[in-house]
Amino acid sequence: MKYFSFLLLISTLSFAQNYQQYVNPMIGTGGHGHTFPGATLPFGMVQLSPDTRIDGSWDGCSGYHYSDNVIYGFSHTHLNGTGVSDFGDIMLMPTMGEPSLDNKIYSSKFSHSNEKAAAGFYAVKLDNDNIDVALTASTRVGFHEYTFNNSGQANIILDLNHRDHLLMGEVRIIDNKTIEVLRRSEAWARDQYVFSRIEFNQPMTITKVNNNAFAPAKVTDQFFAGSLLAISFSKQVKKGEKLLVKVSLSPTSYEGAKLNMSEINHWDFKKVRTEAEKLWNKELSKIEVTSSDKNKMAIFYTALYHTMMQPNIAQDIDGKYRGRDNQIHTAQGFDYYSVFSLWDTFRAAHPLYTLIDKKRTADFINTFLKQYEQGGRLPVWELASNETDCMIGYHSVSVMADAMAKGIKGFDYEKAFEAAKHSAMLDHLGLEAYKKNGFISIDDEHESVSKTVEYAYDDWCIAQMAKMLNKQKDYEYFIKRSQNWKNIFDWETGFMRPKKNGGWDKPFDPREVNNNFTEGNSWQYSFFVLQDVPGMIKAYGGKEKFEAKLDEMFNSESKTTGREQVDVTGLIGQYAHGNEPSHHMAYLYNYIGKPEKTTAKVHYILNEFYKNTPDGLIGNEDCGQMSAWYVLSSMGMYAVTPGKAEWTFTEPYFDKIKIHFENNEELTITKKAHKGYLKEVMAKAQKEDFPEITPVPVIEADSKSFKDKMKIEIASQNSGDVLYYAIENASKPSSAEPAWKKYTSPLEVTETATIKAYAERSGKASNTITATFVKKPNDYTITIKSKYNPQYHAGGDAGLIDGILGSENWRKGDWQGYQGQDFEATIDLRNSKKVTSLSARFLQDSRAWILMPTKVEFYTSDDNQNFKLVKTIENKLNAKNTDVQIADFETTIPETKARYVKIKAYKYGKLPEWHQGFGGDAFIFIDEITIK
Repeated sequence: MKYFSFLLLISTLSFAQNYQQYVNPMIGTGGHGHTFPGATLPFGMVQLSPDTRIDGSWDGCSGYHYSDNVIYGFSHTHLNGTGVSDFGDIMLMPTMGEPSLDNKIYSSKFSHSNEKAAAGFYAVKLDNDNIDVALTASTRVGFHEYTFNNSGQANIILDLNHRDHLLMGEVRIIDNKTIEVLRRSEAWARDQYVFSRIEFNQPMTITKVNNNAFAPAKVTDQFFAGSLLAISFSKQVKKGEKLLVKVSLSPTSYEGAKLNMSEINHWDFKKVRTEAEKLWNKELSKIEVTSSDKNKMAIFYTALYHTMMQPNIAQDIDGKYRGRDNQIHTAQGFDYYSVFSLWDTFRAAHPLYTLIDKKRTADFINTFLKQYEQGGRLPVWELASNETDCMIGYHSVSVMADAMAKGIKGFDYEKAFEAAKHSAMLDHLGLEAYKKNGFISIDDEHESVSKTVEYAYDDWCIAQMAKMLNKQKDYEYFIKRSQNWKNIFDWETGFMRPKKNGGWDKPFDPREVNNNFTEGNSWQYSFFVLQDVPGMIKAYGGKEKFEAKLDEMFNSESKTTGREQVDVTGLIGQYAHGNEPSHHMAYLYNYIGKPEKTTAKVHYILNEFYKNTPDGLIGNEDCGQMSAWYVLSSMGMYAVTPGKAEWTFTEPYFDKIKIHFENNEELTITKKAHKGYLKEVMAKAQKEDFPEITPVPVIEADSKSFKDKMKIEIASQNSGDVLYYAIENASKPSSAEPAWKKYTSPLEVTETATIKAYAERSGKASNTITATFVKKPNDYTITIKSKYNPQYHAGGDAGLIDGILGSENWRKGDWQGYQGQDFEATIDLRNSKKVTSLSARFLQDSRAWILMPTKVEFYTSDDNQNFKLVKTIENKLNAKNTDVQIADFETTIPETKARYVKIKAYKYGKLPEWHQGFGGDAFIFIDEITIK
């Protein structure tokens, strides 16, 4: 009994600490942080925050940006630091006087001098009508307090068309103090359901309705529905009078929203705010740091706060949730969550949760497994019961393997392995080629380098799960796959490089950001071998050369080439702290006996890239990942390889850190030692013996197409490798097994042919690679007057007349792209010919700014000087059509003798107001001009 009392005393003292006072929710609301300042609880369903951005702009992803001075309203769902916009559901806005449902009128100016944000609380003065707004929340309920500083008619605007696209809205009038709302919307999450119950503390009257229902809506109606729906609720107020509003959310039903409203069964705003502060103190006190530097305290506890803003509870009080199958289920023995930015958070946020939130870690994984059962596969980037398929990899397996390695219980290990294996054995997103060839090439899938190395890491995670479950065959299969990174590692340049048609893609610039990498370049992916750091060091030539390569990365010019990638920020040379692929790199010095370099780099990042200011994050917060890096690194630890129980260490940033674990144990970290409960952080992973694989050879040639003949060479990274090849000519196709020959000297092809090759080392064969070389269908030449974007060159000018057709996946590099200009080119047929048919293929992907030309003109000439217009073809595809489509602008013409054919395609121009890239220049994408 005394022991229990002692523990209770410790717990009470710990939770009594006022750590929420250090939280500054304004950190990250400026720059490119994409955070929001509003009221929310740890992992809560409600994020009640002001919206200053409704245009879908990139820096407005959270709905708020510090540079703005207009508030459109206060909505109840927000995303924390994402790079894609969504949420902003159930928006309320108080006004005075004659109500307007036009957001340009009901919005209000505000000043940051009249704004206050704290953990679980937000307040601001709306200047236009002199209204003071205060917001707080429970887990599922938002609480508004509006103080009207002038007398007159007070209005509360409910606008369901706020921010993203409303598919269907409903408002049910229960009584003059209560309404029910359904908002079904489409944005990043293609089909999102939010049910809500809104309670006013005083009777309200409907004074205006904007609705597109079949029958005109009247203010006396009791039910409203449509894809256009806004309502004003009004009453007369005295000067200084307050109106209170409670808004509960549910993903399932009106009944769920009514049940969830029971979280706040009173009208005491201060009490709710106090409870919010207590809950934040309870969570934040899991890690205690001490410092006399108030800015460092604010940065640390705001970072810890940001890691706890998601994933978000996505079930009603009774456990009901909306599954990935869009059906209602009940969680049994766990809590169901949503918002899993796994490409970001597997790196540091989820490892942090394994330290301080084991129960939630198991809940997250149980959520994954239900999504596997109900949605058909594990989540990649799940949002509001929708799979967005944003980013790459199947990193939920990393979270599961990491939890298993650290002994976290509460979920079915066998089911987890089954789900992980299922994700790895699918045939989409380049996996079919990856399984067959041991890597992904540009020909197979865009972002091929990033997908290859990230799939290899995920495969290692699955191998670890198999090992723990004594599944030896599965272990051997996936541990071998985890070595596939070697198939895209260029032993000569020391970089992970994209491959195309069996060989290295050229030209190659490791600084270039392009479609072969996910939000990065080769520098930022050439150190992504988390699963086999010793093997990576060996591939670079040993510790000294690896150190030199790391030094070169950090000391290079802080400038990338190629596509302008807004995510690539916080550059130290080519290290980019503003985006996740770089986050482990400073810790790699530890693996070569240079811990002082790790400390220097980590402390530089902690000092320079995290500030107690609105623009205090160097890049997107990314659902807590950016902040989790700070939390762990400031404690002097990091998980370079999630899936191992082992941590790597550096000098702590604070003099003293204390971690409180869920089992009531404690660990104290100082710059000299770790004392207390060491089990959590001092575990050592067993050394892994990776199987030796023989990397695939490369097939090198000047181009994919040729006029008369083509010289082809086959090479391997190891001079001792024996190389084999087989040729299949297009004129003599065969279904028989290839006739393999030993490669001894360069080959020559004179007709369209497919070449296969593999390498053999010590009796172990590599995967087989394939390259196809195409004999051009003619000897035409082309002169292009326009200038294509170097990212989208399709192999150069001749790529438009080489007989090789680009697919709908334009990111694979087979299309030429022209931005902000018309396309014009002239084809020389070499001599005068009879022309009867002309065509040019164009592609549209309006989300990616690629739109059909407005029209295409064909001209003919005998002298390349005087051209005759023979046909104009107008575009018929609507720019608002978001499907990726290819259109052949094709025509037959009366037989015409000509040597030259000119084609002009006219640009769409500036992107229109309805487009997310409004004001930007649209692209024309063209591949293959055909003349008959």
